[in-house]
Amino acid sequence: MRIGVLTGGGDCPGLNAVIRAVVIAGARLHGDETVGYLDGWRGVMERRSVPLRPSRVQDLLTRGGTVLGSSRTNPFATVDGPRVAVDHLSEDGIDALVAIGGDDTLGVAQRLGPLGVRAVGVPKTIDNDLSGTEVTFGFHTAVETATEAIDRLQTTAESHHRVIVCEVMGRHVGWIAAWSGIAGGADEILVPEVPFEVAEVCGRLTRRHERGRYSSVVVISEGALPAPGPDLDAAKAATASRSVDQFGHVQLGGIGAWLAAEIERRTGYESRHTTLGHIQRGGSPTAYDRVLATRFGVEAVAAVHDGTFGKMVALQAGRIVRVPLEEAVGRPKPFDVRLLAEVAAPFFA
Repeated sequence: MRIGVLTGGGDCPGLNAVIRAVVIAGARLHGDETVGYLDGWRGVMERRSVPLRPSRVQDLLTRGGTVLGSSRTNPFATVDGPRVAVDHLSEDGIDALVAIGGDDTLGVAQRLGPLGVRAVGVPKTIDNDLSGTEVTFGFHTAVETATEAIDRLQTTAESHHRVIVCEVMGRHVGWIAAWSGIAGGADEILVPEVPFEVAEVCGRLTRRHERGRYSSVVVISEGALPAPGPDLDAAKAATASRSVDQFGHVQLGGIGAWLAAEIERRTGYESRHTTLGHIQRGGSPTAYDRVLATRFGVEAVAAVHDGTFGKMVALQAGRIVRVPLEEAVGRPKPFDVRLLAEVAAPFFA
């Protein structure tokens, strides 16, 4: 078979491991020919691709990012976009397409299915917010990176008796903030699932300082916001962005800086903020993510040869399974806030 593969959306540790698995498993188990589309769906739209052979991908397991490049191009952003995508895949002789990405990338694959594109999805996002799978590759690496940063922030906060607010990724969900915050011993963890009261956060920080704890680290997701009221309006005004991608997502960032300023204004404690940003996306994947990405890639090839299209490979109860794409996209998987109540609450008191 002639298999196309693409990586879309934000880059993520483990993408190259999936590409490697698809190419090698396809060639050695089935004699497949693999074609890599450059820059996600943009490569399909512009008909830009490269041949991928086992010898070319063999050493990609440890490499971060994606050798194919990525973009947030949406074929459905224009009227003739879907037809162009279908025609180009057909003209390139693609028998099946492995789409590696998050909600947007896989959503395009799902919508192109009824138009004749035979696709299998592989879940990718450091946010771990895709439904249908317990874990997405890249999440564990991002958590390790954020945890190391929090460990470093703890020592400098202690040295200068400061409050440091660390903003991590998480547009809709608080998986990274919660896991790295707990692992790093953060004093406050603020997630999108639970609107916070600035006064309550400042009150808890003040009580800690009064008990002799003269430094604090607050971890906050980029998508976290205060509860409805004046603080919410002020936070939105301070973090507003007019930058919107082809999927309609507004660029986030700035809530950490706003919160740090509010904490200093209300408590008098010297406060600083750090935004980890794209540091969380880069670098070599952890062993866990290398293994998971490899398992996903091998299973994607198996699904192609089983004729199981319109599916996404997923991890459930330790096993790699296949779930319908429509069940995986369109509704972010929320972080279970009970983890904060059960595990972190005693340390926040």
